[in-house]
Amino acid sequence: MLSRGERIFWGGLAAAVIAGAAAAWWTADQWTPHAAPWAAQMWRKITRPGPDTLPRDKAGRPAPAVQGAAGAASAPLAQPRKCQQPDGRVIYTDQPCPRGSREQTVDGAVTSLPAR
Repeated sequence: MLSRGERIFWGGLAAAVIAGAAAAWWTADQWTPHAAPWAAQMWRKITRPGPDTLPRDKAGRPAPAVQGAAGAASAPLAQPRKCQQPDGRVIYTDQPCPRGSREQTVDGAVTSLPAR
């Protein structure tokens, strides 16, 4: 059996939790857009293993290079080129720039996505 003070404490705590839940529900449209991306990022960080979870013999080591049947090393990747078109468009390619375009230096990294 709980004493009178304990009942008051637990009753007050329950009332505070219920009031907080009601306030959160009532104002959800104001804070949800800000909290949703943060929550999604935290969920990904919690559920996806990182390099610190790998065994010691595999952590931090690059994947071994796969050699062809003849044992020859693969050809180096072509450097990306940034081509400025006369109409203002920019094209990134690993081929020579098209006629009439001006080649510029590529600063930073270029990410390529497969075409659909």
